[in-house]
Amino acid sequence: MIKGHGGNVKALAQSIGCDPDEIMDMSSNLNPLGPPKGIEEFISQNISKIRSLPEPDAITIRREFSRFHGIDTKRVVAGNGTTWFIYSLIQALESKSVLIAGPSYADYESACKMYKVPYTYTISQKEDFFKPDLDRISSMAKQADIVFICNPNNPTGALLSKEDLKYLLHRHENTYFVIDESYLPFVDDASVLTFVAETDFTNLIVLSSMSKIFRIPGLRTGFLTTSPLIAEKIMAFFQPWSVNSLGQAVIEYIFNNHEKIEPFYKDTREYIQKEKTLFLNDMQGVDNIRLFDSATYFILAELTENLDAKTFCQMVGNEKILIRDCSNFFGLNDRFVRFSLKTRNVNKKLSMVVKKVLENA
Repeated sequence: MIKGHGGNVKALAQSIGCDPDEIMDMSSNLNPLGPPKGIEEFISQNISKIRSLPEPDAITIRREFSRFHGIDTKRVVAGNGTTWFIYSLIQALESKSVLIAGPSYADYESACKMYKVPYTYTISQKEDFFKPDLDRISSMAKQADIVFICNPNNPTGALLSKEDLKYLLHRHENTYFVIDESYLPFVDDASVLTFVAETDFTNLIVLSSMSKIFRIPGLRTGFLTTSPLIAEKIMAFFQPWSVNSLGQAVIEYIFNNHEKIEPFYKDTREYIQKEKTLFLNDMQGVDNIRLFDSATYFILAELTENLDAKTFCQMVGNEKILIRDCSNFFGLNDRFVRFSLKTRNVNKKLSMVVKKVLENA
């Protein structure tokens, strides 16, 4: 298992001698607006759900997800978060060779290592603002049976269009393309979920996270959408009760209040675009750091002189702000960090602290 995911608030708090609640966590990519109104109250009122076993196949929330997106339930699998699917897919599809569009989420690689499946990367370049090279991916996809693409990508924030992905799907009909859309709800509609029901795309697998947009990562809920044949293969490796009782109840509640979902998405998108613009403007002209614009709310940054990522994160951490050291992303080096933007006051403090650290380095 990879060490170095974001969100290790307790470790930072212990190292500087403060309460974990005092730490501003800007390392984990979660919705800065928090759970939608009513979610936490619903959890409090339904905590007794943990006294009973959940549905073994999570059929109710599969139906609700299907209904919301207009997709046949036979094409949908619910699981214990999208990362759970990443590991399950390697086994279920009996993969022999994997291609990862990087630098990207490390668990694609970790899943390959767990099951001893050979893998390789195609790495986007900072000179191209980390825009994935479609022709390079296409050329290397010929030797792979699974290609992992995170869209928009973590940690770079680069976004491929639906037409870009359609190009790849058409060119490699015998290769499975796993499109991880964990962060796509934060972006105006570019989802390839609409492709799933089309017979031309039997090689498409889409991962959808509930954790990020609704800020409920501890409930571990996500969905996989694909052709009925692939869904059946995944279900053959599905362990009973893979989504807990409370997680199922919350997701059912969310989709039963579907009229609130799109407004929540809209409010979130408008908020993060506004805050991102303000943050980038505030950081203009700051020496020794380069910020890469992102389709979503987290921003990759490169330190250009004097500091490495570990030292920089420690110095920012001393100000009770936790950011992400990106040196363990394959394709990046020890000068890359990531900021996951939050509320206005927190973002302003981050920019102030970053400037202070860089000036004193």
